[in-house]
Amino acid sequence: MPSPLFMLFCATSLFAVFTPGPAVMLALQNSTQYGWRRTALSSLGNVSGLLLLSSASAIGLGAVLRSSVTMFFLLKLVGAGYLIYLGVRQWRATGATAGTQRVLAGEHRSRSSLYREGLLLALTNPKAILFITALFPQFIVHEQPLWPQFALLTLTFMALSFCSLMSYAVAGHLARNGFVSALQSRTFRRGTGSLFIFMGIGLLGLKSR
Repeated sequence: MPSPLFMLFCATSLFAVFTPGPAVMLALQNSTQYGWRRTALSSLGNVSGLLLLSSASAIGLGAVLRSSVTMFFLLKLVGAGYLIYLGVRQWRATGATAGTQRVLAGEHRSRSSLYREGLLLALTNPKAILFITALFPQFIVHEQPLWPQFALLTLTFMALSFCSLMSYAVAGHLARNGFVSALQSRTFRRGTGSLFIFMGIGLLGLKSR
């Protein structure tokens, strides 16, 4: 039977992964363009990034970012720039109808491109590193072996995150059928693009401690 501490971790993680953020917005964006199945690729990329971040936090990257102002600023700058780039790309892709955009996008976006997009979004988010660094130690029992606990928490967090992103992806895919005109699709794309830009700007104000 799962321990109360593990159940508390699951509840905390569920709240975190279902709270809308850059990964959620990317899942919604991709699902309206390519469908929920192809969105699974960017979602897998994102959870792969979480695995790398979680592993890095285990060897002290989170502590380094907290103590090194320069490293934290550089990573924050890269992360903010990538979010703003995604937002600008959304704004610039509003010239065609929704159906034409999906066809053209499907022809020019490879599976590896979608996977890489989700991976980079996770790896360039210092907030995710600090969150994982702050969250996981709270649910580690120090009297027990460290690595089995860490592996369980990491895999659980990845699974919950993937389920969350795919839930949003399915919702976005269903909502796509409601785009009855190019104007509605353009409005959605510009809305998600603006959110990416705002999140990028907001990331610039993130403090390391």
